[in-house]
Amino acid sequence: MLESNSHKTMMFEDNILRTKNQELILEEPLSLRIDGNPYAVVMRTPGDEIFHAAGFFLSEGLVDHKDNFTTIGYCSEEGVNVVTATLQPERKKIVKDLLERRGFVSQTSCGICGKELIKDIYQIVKPVATRLSMSIKEAGSCFGKLVDTQSLYKTTRGAHAAMILDTRLKPIAFAEDVGRHNALDKAIGRVFMETRLHESSLVVMSSRISYELVQKAARAGLEMIIALSRPTALAVELASRLNMTLACIDKSDTVMVFCGSERFEQR
Repeated sequence: MLESNSHKTMMFEDNILRTKNQELILEEPLSLRIDGNPYAVVMRTPGDEIFHAAGFFLSEGLVDHKDNFTTIGYCSEEGVNVVTATLQPERKKIVKDLLERRGFVSQTSCGICGKELIKDIYQIVKPVATRLSMSIKEAGSCFGKLVDTQSLYKTTRGAHAAMILDTRLKPIAFAEDVGRHNALDKAIGRVFMETRLHESSLVVMSSRISYELVQKAARAGLEMIIALSRPTALAVELASRLNMTLACIDKSDTVMVFCGSERFEQR
């Protein structure tokens, strides 16, 4: 799957204009459909379409288990970027209201206040369990694993990444994409479709932490998000209510913890 292409770029180096070929990350629309009906269109980097859609549908509350899907498939014909999923009849009845309110959670950022948004999200997201215990040093090590795996970013300097680890801090899923939400959806979708959500414990990300990322991680049962940049106030408020831990790498030897500090041990 092509994730980048070469583009002729003009560069000033030592006050001299030079031409070089630079790899640029690809960005294309992907249409997500439920039972043949349009649900959402996302801009993403091509690749892992089934995992991307599965993770997205999980975060939206449309599915709780892989078996909620009757089918899920990707049309890869030239010029067609569509994933279509069909739901089990009983599941369709349960999420009838969500299907009628397309974009229920992920696309309601306009015209709604933070408290109303959290109230809506709380209808489909429940507090996570506490199983994880780790040291600050281990948090830095987890972030190092993400950096070492970011091949697309190293080539294009334009990709976000998400890595999911289990309770032993072993990586079990990784994805890169032009969008941070897409990268997380792809990583979550992989462990979801492989029925390994029960093994998943934390996610490490290359971006800041927004409330949407907290929502997606919580739907997957992830206890902790470790990121490069700091969270928004709304993200911390939501994560606190969901019993999650949010942390960011401030310096090579410093981790800032915004909520859920009880999961970190001083050792």
